[in-house]
Amino acid sequence: MASTTLAAAAYDDRQALLHVEFRDGTCYQYAGVPASVFRDLLSADSKGAFFNRYIRTSYRYVRLAQCAGTLI
Repeated sequence: MASTTLAAAAYDDRQALLHVEFRDGTCYQYAGVPASVFRDLLSADSKGAFFNRYIRTSYRYVRLAQCAGTLI
């Protein structure tokens, strides 16, 4: 992923879960994220700025002990 903040992201459309891996190696799962928000994240000029503005404080999240192997 071309971002200075995000290393990878994946989306589970059946459960509306967004998985995000940051450049520092931490991983989070965000619940209730619409597919359109994930698509917008992927197409954003600045993925980090989009994440901070539209995702970070807008959805429930948990920090994951380890990242999933399927992040893109």
